[in-house]
Amino acid sequence: MILLLRVDHRLLHGQVAVSWAQGLKANCIFCVGDHIANDPVWKTTLKMGKPAGCKLVIKDMAHAIEAINSGVTDKYRMLISVQTIAEAKQLADNCPAVTSINLGNTKSSPTTRTVARQVFLEPEEEQMIRELIDRGIEVEIRPLADDPKIDAASVL
Repeated sequence: MILLLRVDHRLLHGQVAVSWAQGLKANCIFCVGDHIANDPVWKTTLKMGKPAGCKLVIKDMAHAIEAINSGVTDKYRMLISVQTIAEAKQLADNCPAVTSINLGNTKSSPTTRTVARQVFLEPEEEQMIRELIDRGIEVEIRPLADDPKIDAASVL
C-alpha cells in the first residue's frame, strides 16, 4: 500500500525517516530514480539514513513501475521518495495506485518560482502539476506529517 509519494531532492533524511516514516507507520521506504539506482555513493548514503525496523528499497524507474504494478509492493506500508516532480509524474502516469503526491522539498534555481517554504517550481513543473491535478491526482505541499496540507492548486 502506498502511503505517500514524496518529492524531495534529498530523498531520505530526518524529515522522511522520522516525521513521515514514523507518522505514517511505514515499514518500507522505496527510493526511486534512475540516477540513484546506479550510484553507489547515493545507495550507501540512503542505507545510512534508513530508520530501524524499516525496509529500504532502491530501484530505477522502470523496475519501480513494474514492482508497483505487479502487486509485490502491496504487502508493505510504503513511503515512496523521488527527487523530482518529473519522476513523481512518471510514476503517476504509469501506476494507477498513485493517487496523491506530496511536494516536500525541491531545488531552487534562477528560473524557479517560490510557491511555499522549500518548494520551488520551474514553469514546466507547474504545468506538470496542473496536468496531474486535472487528472484527479491530489498534489499537496507539506514538509512534515503533522503540518497542515496546502493544496498545490491554491499556490499555482
